[in-house]
Amino acid sequence: MIKTLIFDLGGVIVPLDFKRGYAQMEPLCGYSASEIPARLRGTDLVTRFESGQIEPRPFVEELSRVLKLRTTYEEFCDLWSSIFLPHTLIPESFVEELGKRYRLLLLSNTNVLHFEMIRQHYPLLRHFDHFVLSYKVGASKPSPKIYEAALEHANANPGECFFTDDLLPYVQGARRHGIQAVQFESFLQLQAAMQELGVQLA
Repeated sequence: MIKTLIFDLGGVIVPLDFKRGYAQMEPLCGYSASEIPARLRGTDLVTRFESGQIEPRPFVEELSRVLKLRTTYEEFCDLWSSIFLPHTLIPESFVEELGKRYRLLLLSNTNVLHFEMIRQHYPLLRHFDHFVLSYKVGASKPSPKIYEAALEHANANPGECFFTDDLLPYVQGARRHGIQAVQFESFLQLQAAMQELGVQLA
C-alpha cells in the first residue's frame, strides 16, 4: 500500500523552458542564445550550484565571466528564473486532495535562486510535507544520496513510496532504491499510473 507520494518539481509540477532564459540573456552577453547552453555545459558551474557547492553571488560572478554577461545580481536573478511558465502541470486541487491522505515530498534537482522564486509564485507547494532539494542535500539525482535523503523523510518503506519524474534516468534511480516510480508524461497519464498502484485520488 502506498503511503508517501514523491514528486519531481520542474517538468512535473512547474513547466519550464530554458530557451526563454537564454533568449533574455542574449542581448546582455557575448554569445547568442543558441551558444549559451554549450558554454554552460563546458563548465561544472550549474552542477556545483545545484549541489550546494557554491553560493549564489559567487555563482553569478563566475557565470557572468563565462558568458561575458553584463548584468547586476538582481537582474540576473530575474533572468535565471524566467525559464518557469506560470501555469502548473498538475492542478493545486489535485495536490491538496492527495495531501489529505498521503505524506507528500518534493524531490528536486534545483538551486536556491530557483527554489525561492518558485515558493513565492506557486502556492501549491504549501501542501507538501517536506522538500528534498539537491542544493541542501549536497547531491543531485540520480545520486543514491538524494534518494536516501528522500526515504529518510518518507515515514514509509521504499515499496510504500511512489515517485514521478519527467526524466527516465531519475525514475530508474528511484526504482533501484525500491521505490515505485513512473516517468511523468502528462497529468492524465500520471493519474492513470497512480490508480494502477492503488493510490486514492479522491
